[in-house]
Amino acid sequence: MTDKIPLVIVGAGPAGLAAAARAAQVGVSHLLLEAGPEIAHTIRCFPKGKIVMAEPTALPLRSSVGFLSDSSDVVLRRWSGDLAASGAVVRTNAKVVQVAGQRGDFSLKLADGDSIAAEQVIIAIGRQGSIRRLDVPGSELTGVQYQLDDPDEYVDETIVVVGAGDSSLENALALTPGNRVILVSPHDDFINCGDVNLGRLKEALAADRLEALNSARIASIDISPESGRLNVTLHSSRPIERLECHRIIARIGTLPVRQTLEKLGIVLPGMASGEFPRLSEGFESEIPGLFIIGALAGCPLIKQALNQGYEVVEYLRGCPVPPADDEALWTKLNQALDIDSVAAGIDLVRQRLPLLDSLNALQLREVLRDSEIRAPQPGEVIFRRNDFGDSFFSILGGSVSVRLTYPDGKSANVTLGAGEFFGELGLLSGRRRSGTVISGIDCVLVETPRRAMLRLLDLSPRIQRQLDEVAMRRALASCFGTALPDDQVELLVNGAHERSYAAGDALFRQGDAADGLYLIRRGSVTVSHTVEGREVVIAYVAAGNYVGEMALVSGQPRSATVRAAGPTEAVLLEAVHFRAMMERNPEARSDIARRYLEGLRAISAGTGSQNGNLVEFLVARGGGEATDMLLIDYEMCIRCDNCERACANVHDGTSRLVRQAGQTFGTMHIPTSCRHCEHPQCMKDCPPDAIHRSPQGEIFISDSCIGCGNCQSNCPYGVIQMAVPQEYVRRTLVDIVIGRAPRPRVRAENTMVKAVKCDMCRGIVGEAACVRECPTGAARRVNPDEFHLMAGI
Repeated sequence: MTDKIPLVIVGAGPAGLAAAARAAQVGVSHLLLEAGPEIAHTIRCFPKGKIVMAEPTALPLRSSVGFLSDSSDVVLRRWSGDLAASGAVVRTNAKVVQVAGQRGDFSLKLADGDSIAAEQVIIAIGRQGSIRRLDVPGSELTGVQYQLDDPDEYVDETIVVVGAGDSSLENALALTPGNRVILVSPHDDFINCGDVNLGRLKEALAADRLEALNSARIASIDISPESGRLNVTLHSSRPIERLECHRIIARIGTLPVRQTLEKLGIVLPGMASGEFPRLSEGFESEIPGLFIIGALAGCPLIKQALNQGYEVVEYLRGCPVPPADDEALWTKLNQALDIDSVAAGIDLVRQRLPLLDSLNALQLREVLRDSEIRAPQPGEVIFRRNDFGDSFFSILGGSVSVRLTYPDGKSANVTLGAGEFFGELGLLSGRRRSGTVISGIDCVLVETPRRAMLRLLDLSPRIQRQLDEVAMRRALASCFGTALPDDQVELLVNGAHERSYAAGDALFRQGDAADGLYLIRRGSVTVSHTVEGREVVIAYVAAGNYVGEMALVSGQPRSATVRAAGPTEAVLLEAVHFRAMMERNPEARSDIARRYLEGLRAISAGTGSQNGNLVEFLVARGGGEATDMLLIDYEMCIRCDNCERACANVHDGTSRLVRQAGQTFGTMHIPTSCRHCEHPQCMKDCPPDAIHRSPQGEIFISDSCIGCGNCQSNCPYGVIQMAVPQEYVRRTLVDIVIGRAPRPRVRAENTMVKAVKCDMCRGIVGEAACVRECPTGAARRVNPDEFHLMAGI
């Protein structure tokens, strides 16, 4: 044990290097400890030739350890030179295995048995030493790996890369030359990656250099007896998907921070397993004198870590500087809040938004950087019922009024105040807004985009649980109207379980014992009854509704089978709690009994005709993920093709539907026309981001389309075409009398081919032209909730 060192920095990654360099520059006696033989071990483990991104690009760099986007070897050379020039004191091969004590009296034990005494300690070890591994059958097989050293080692291979963050994207992109690479993400978007990598991914997808499977998870891995390669079984948007590959590279994150800290003997009071440590504005933890920066503090980006290394030393020597993002946050917060500093604004957000209370100051800053602060006028509509939108709103001040309509026809106005939130159904399910929200007096809102919010939920299990509980309470209120008292809602929520299903998975089967009521939180399900050994679909149920009440009311086994129509999430309310609720609440029991009788009638109608087969037909051809579907009743259709001509007449001469194409069941025909899917495949691979969804739900293509054709390739229903805009001469009265069609002319000044598709006549007053111009009423647009009406059940 030597004399106490004023400052010991553990970890020579970006954060630790910046802290040591700044300490040396300003004369703070220090020691930088690195477990490995060289500095920046994580960067050295990057794939050969990898470009290290200097993000966020708008964030200024303060560290004297320089950083520009460049290859990893160039970055390492610069860091080594800058560190040497600063005069920092570095000790390598010094792995710290225990940290004990507090300010003025820390003791650090090393793996080689040495001990170091310190007055203050900075932990900057990152998280790469605690990688998360696949937990599925076969994950121990040769060929399953968690690191990519040199992508040039692999040629002519099929490689599955698993993950939704920067590491997985970068590994996949580096392997694309000479290999078939399939990127598997558990989310429907790459929520944990930076904008630059997201852009590179879109470019690779557009050029067919890479394949991507979203909303997919590995279920098992085995060895193919024929080829000896890995067989991967996936749960995805299709019922079961199997891939054969040479290797799997899993980049699926790291273990919880608390486990990493506890390995060093650092126990922070009140810190849950899935959370990041609570830190002061100066990065000090709940242990006095112990500071945590970098990835362990919740900021994994290199530029952020470098800035924090600089800032923490300034704080320690009594010269605190505002964080590098202070100016941007001040501009945002000062517009809507009466505050005198960004720190005061952060404190205010923490006080008023309990949902975000578990985040530390660094994480709160990141959420606010990604969000917009809004101060709407009293009476302003934030969004309307049935609008599409997936951003999430937290109420920072004032109140909003929510106008709801329940399934039983009753309506209600609910007031939400500061600290509450709304928009969670659109966030979780991607479906239309369930109510109209109007701002009240002194209303201040934090609007967080879906991608940022999903990233936050991925990082914080506590926030996920809180949001889920509120979402469940509101779903119950929506399902049962105003009949359910708060204490009975709590009874159901406390006994709830979350379940996830791939397309085709059964939530329960006909003949099963009733295990509870299923609230559909995301996705949709079909309800089927077995007739002569075959399942006949009798109903379609979308997110925001429930299934399974019939067996609970009757006390009999399940009378139908319920299957996921696509990737689906449900909440199971246990039978014992549900039956107790019904005993206490006759009004709710009466409503459920009414639905039970309706269900019996549906089963009777579905098993006695072809109606159920029609619902199954519609769901199987995209109806399960549609929000609006064009159907033509051929029993009424006279084949005049007015629908096509009307569409062309309002869309530059190119009809966005083809009546004769498509498929038919009985008399019901599905022409080739956009379904306006909940989670559109066409939007996921558009280089110029030209495809958008309007608040009313229409998926449309903007003028920024470059004609690459990706959307046409990705659409599973063949409803997008590449066309040249045309001048379309409207029919005169003579044309109409003699039945002469107008003749389109190609515009000479603009011959660029662009993607075109149905936009439901967006911006045109009245119904869609195809429906409006149908002389017999054979054409109609429906959403999946109306399928049972189309089938007559």
